[in-house]
This record gives sequence, structure tokens and C-alpha cells, in this order.
Amino acid sequence: MLEKLQHVLTSAAANYLTEQVMQATVKWIDGAMFVGESGSGHSVVMDGPEDLGGRNLGPRPMEMLLLGTGGCAMYDVLSVLRKARQQVRDCRVEIQAERADAVPAVFTTINMHFIVTGTALKESHVRRAVELSADKYCSASIMLAAAGVELTHSYAIEEDTA
Repeated sequence: MLEKLQHVLTSAAANYLTEQVMQATVKWIDGAMFVGESGSGHSVVMDGPEDLGGRNLGPRPMEMLLLGTGGCAMYDVLSVLRKARQQVRDCRVEIQAERADAVPAVFTTINMHFIVTGTALKESHVRRAVELSADKYCSASIMLAAAGVELTHSYAIEEDTA
């Protein structure tokens, strides 16, 4: 019995450690087109505008960074709202970012505006979910803020009419 428990704990520790290491591959196709493949086996096409050698067939790499950050934050907000037993029917985050007018054209400011739709949503819960994502949980936005990006968060609540 003790041996079985030790094996389970060792397996759990190994799983935890492998989750801490992420892998991805990005392969150049042609022009300004790349295919990225995540360690979990999902692929995405990234491409540049025609004036820079691309064919405009996918999001730009910097757009992918914004999309990933929005997805990371959205995951946190929804998770906190679910735990608070809020009846969320829809949620989206509208992201606006500004970049430096020099090379490297890093993000200087990013605003994430969450629009949460549901039934009898409590404003205090939505506010707290957005704050927790911004200050504690969202690895992507916290990493960008630590790198000097000015991140702001806002939210709106829409009552579900359906």
C-alpha cells in the first residue's frame, strides 16, 4: 500500500514538473508565413502583410501575443466567476494595445476590457475576478507588466436577455 501511494505521489510530482516546462515549434513556410505548433499538438498559421512579404493568411506574431494574453486572462476571470457561482452566459475581452514607434516595437500599453453577460451577476464578483486575474493569476499579463508594459483592466456587465 505504501509503495502504491509513493508511486502515485511520484507520478503526480512528475506530471506537475512537466507542466512547468512548455515546448513549441515555429516553422517558416515562405515569405512571412510561419506555422506554430504547441507542445499539446495544436497548430496555428501566422503571416505578415503583403507589403512585408506575407500573404495576410493569419494573425501576426504580435497579435498572437495579445490573443494569448487575452485568453489567459479570460480563463482566470471565468474560473473565478464559476467558483463564485455566477451565472455567466457569455464573456469576451476586447484588447487595445499601443506599440513603441521604434525598433523593437514593443507593447507600451495594453487595455483589456471584459464584457461579461449573465443572469443576476454581482458587480463585486466581476470586479474581483478581473482584479485577481490582473494581480495574481494571469501569467501572461503579469509577465508583460513586469517587462514595463502599462496594463489596465476594465469591465462591463450585461444582463442576459435571452
